[in-house]
Amino acid sequence: MSGWLERWSSARRTVLRSAAAVAVAALAVSGAVSAPSATAATALPGWLSTRGASIVTSAGTPYTIKAVAWFGMETSNCAPHGLWSISLDEGLRAIAGMGFNTIRLPFSNECLAASSSNSINGAVNADLVALSPLKLMDTVIARAKTYGLSVILDRHRPDSAAQSELWYTGAYSEKRWIDDWKMLAQRYRNEPAVIGVDLHNEPHGPACWNCGDPARDWRAAATRAGNAVLSVNPNLLIIVEGVERQNDGSSTWWGGGLRDAGAAPVTLSVKNRVVYSPHDYPATVHQQSWFSAPNYPANLEAVWDANWGYLVRKNIAPVLLGEFGTKLETASDKAWMSTLVAYLAKTKISYAYWSFNPNSGDTGGLVADDWRTLQKAKLAALQPILTPVTVPAPRPTTSPTASPKPSASTSPKPTTTPKPTTTPKPTTTPKPTTSPRPTASPSASPKPSASPTASPKPSATASPKPSASPSSAPRLSAAWVPQSAWGEGYVAELALTAGASVKSWSVSFEAPGTTAVSNAWGMSCTVGGTTVTCTGSDWAAALAPGQTVRVGFQATATKAPAAPALRVSAS
Repeated sequence: MSGWLERWSSARRTVLRSAAAVAVAALAVSGAVSAPSATAATALPGWLSTRGASIVTSAGTPYTIKAVAWFGMETSNCAPHGLWSISLDEGLRAIAGMGFNTIRLPFSNECLAASSSNSINGAVNADLVALSPLKLMDTVIARAKTYGLSVILDRHRPDSAAQSELWYTGAYSEKRWIDDWKMLAQRYRNEPAVIGVDLHNEPHGPACWNCGDPARDWRAAATRAGNAVLSVNPNLLIIVEGVERQNDGSSTWWGGGLRDAGAAPVTLSVKNRVVYSPHDYPATVHQQSWFSAPNYPANLEAVWDANWGYLVRKNIAPVLLGEFGTKLETASDKAWMSTLVAYLAKTKISYAYWSFNPNSGDTGGLVADDWRTLQKAKLAALQPILTPVTVPAPRPTTSPTASPKPSASTSPKPTTTPKPTTTPKPTTTPKPTTSPRPTASPSASPKPSASPTASPKPSATASPKPSASPSSAPRLSAAWVPQSAWGEGYVAELALTAGASVKSWSVSFEAPGTTAVSNAWGMSCTVGGTTVTCTGSDWAAALAPGQTVRVGFQATATKAPAAPALRVSAS
């Protein structure tokens, strides 16, 4: 979920055309941490390998991957989010300045085949607007290098709509999955800034480890895909996540279960390339049983050791904690965070924080909604494993180091991706991309039916004053949160707070000039005359007492409503 030095003042939103301009502007970041004395290393580690429980450089020096996810290329935008507000250089400089050395870059197979991305502000990122998602990926990698950042490519979703339980779906076959990985391995085979590939994000539901069923056995599938990637580029780290349901009957986070990997490891044709990658989250994402134990949080180390930490403790294989994050708003979450950070510091386990983006529903980000103001409390919590640095101005790069492009895919383009435009269109906030929630059955439901706490929470932002609600206000209140507007449309969100249990809800309002809703998250919307009516769906369909969620939509319109009266209905 996301972010950092994106807190630049609005006066600095002009295009930063030179590296020198970027460096000067960075010094004026509002909310920045105190100036550190260290200087960011400009040299990348190059190709990495494994030795026992360590990741090592070519010289055999242990190396800790300190990554953060910058998501968006797995959504219908097919571009890192926030580029409607900040430049790519601003984001990368911020990430490097916080002390990270790597970006985990989620993508979807659908976006790999698309001809264009969207929601990029042409006034700030003029050179990115017309790029295909693949060329945009090239550019992100090339620019990241100039800030001393390596890149891990993360196949986050097959299509851009939602995560999948297994590594394939009816529309995206295993062959397509492997072929796309081979294409990317070929494309960056001469680019040591791309250090690893995260084969599939959060296997869960029916996914099993070494169960022998070819349709469900994630260990076997990861072996096939890993060998295919290494046949093209034998230098890459192959990052393998866990499963939700483990062979002893226990369940954990989506992608979080690696209890069986010690006895049944992923063995590849090239030795010393496998890095295991669990995910772990706090109680606000889902109320796991261990959060209510009498000895919480002292019990957490035993939970982590059993599920994945033993791989490092016993010197079996390296672990990269591929996702962890929190809004850091509750005492329980704060205890989880401090305990986890101490565990990572003690074990020297690599990690990838979720996320840079502030628009992660479950966790928020490392910057606030303006993509510039630093979330100081979160950064302070990470300080034992993350040291801020001074980032020198990089030299401009002209082109990424990419291998020849593969042949064009015949896969359909995302239906929600408009043609490139220089108009600064905003993104549509995605459905939570990392909501690793256990389920009671192999259902593909994006949230567990057993607990309303698994519903995504809104991204952190200044709370607007709730608009007046009718008689149903005690049950559900709603506030209008405008995001962005341009000549042909706008994006707005609704901040909903349930005063009592809500099984279903709808919000309607007058929006003259609105002709269509092209995308929505957490609800479905229709336009009738001048009235827009939105009904809760998916992860925001039902709310628990006291729960707050952020839902939203993107509309086609000649003008955007300023502060419409919201008519709220809930039962």
